[in-house]
Amino acid sequence: MPALTRKSWTLSATIALATLVPVLSFPGLAHANDTLGGSAQNPGTTGPKGNASGDTLSATAGAVVYDRSKNGSGQGAGPVAATTSWTPPACWYAPTYTPEQLQKVKEPVWAAESTGYEWDAEQRKTFLNPDDHSKDFNKDKTGKGYWWGSYVNKSYPPGWDACKRDYFWVDTGTPPPANIENVITPEILAGLAYNEIRVPGTKVTLAPAGPTKVNLPTWAWLDAAQFKPVSVTASVPVLGMQATTVAEPVSLRIEPGTADAQVYPASGVCTFVGGRIGEPYATGKAGRTPPCGVKYLRSSGNGSYPLRATITWKIHWTGTGVNAPQALPDGEFGAEQAVVVQEIQAVNR
Repeated sequence: MPALTRKSWTLSATIALATLVPVLSFPGLAHANDTLGGSAQNPGTTGPKGNASGDTLSATAGAVVYDRSKNGSGQGAGPVAATTSWTPPACWYAPTYTPEQLQKVKEPVWAAESTGYEWDAEQRKTFLNPDDHSKDFNKDKTGKGYWWGSYVNKSYPPGWDACKRDYFWVDTGTPPPANIENVITPEILAGLAYNEIRVPGTKVTLAPAGPTKVNLPTWAWLDAAQFKPVSVTASVPVLGMQATTVAEPVSLRIEPGTADAQVYPASGVCTFVGGRIGEPYATGKAGRTPPCGVKYLRSSGNGSYPLRATITWKIHWTGTGVNAPQALPDGEFGAEQAVVVQEIQAVNR
């Protein structure tokens, strides 16, 4: 899967500042020149480590907001792992501060780190107007744009340190400078949404009931009601930009946990048919070959075999200006379950 590419920038010039979401004040994702603060978040519940509050990544103007209402849930649910080396976006540029907010961020840093007049002048020249201080930090443009900065995610190496530019100004309704890479796009939002996807647990039902028997085919299936497409939408409300990433189950791979076993089908991969994987066992099917299952050839003795069931999820996205589904790497999620296998007991009379 190639790296996410930058699409043409689409942003309506009719967005009025009065309609934009309020700029909040929690600690945000750090700019490349700032200190990344906060403590480690609970893995997989929100965005970048130490920089989340509720459903936002950085409560600044360019906050990323998630809609997880169609995500997977329930016992054993978890994140998918890409089947390639692809990782979610590690850094990007987006609206960050109003003129007044940036002044409050910058001036204390300048005061604390000053090493003399030359250093002060170098730091200030981008943001201060020597002829008219009423225009410092673009205060004369208040309500007409934002200072953009970098949002970094050190938990997604490599690339978290690629966004090194200082804050830059962008007028509302105009695209950022064309020479700046990693500007927020629907593709980046799709990648962030990918990382928020949660899918149901993969514990399969095995039958006939009770301990599995040696040389007796065991049927395996999953609850069809749980395994349906799930999705997460990531958006930047201040830009009117969003992307929805969808994961659809396509196959189940069974690994018996021992070489002394035979899987059905022979590949060990059961495909989803009609929204269902495998076929529930019923009385009278004992003599049939299961469409999805396993036959153990040796007893597990006093222990058990670690059967692993892994589901592959096909993942794609659509978003602002992108109506046709765009592919992302497949994801996998699996779990082990202990299977006790016993010899069939025969009684001689």
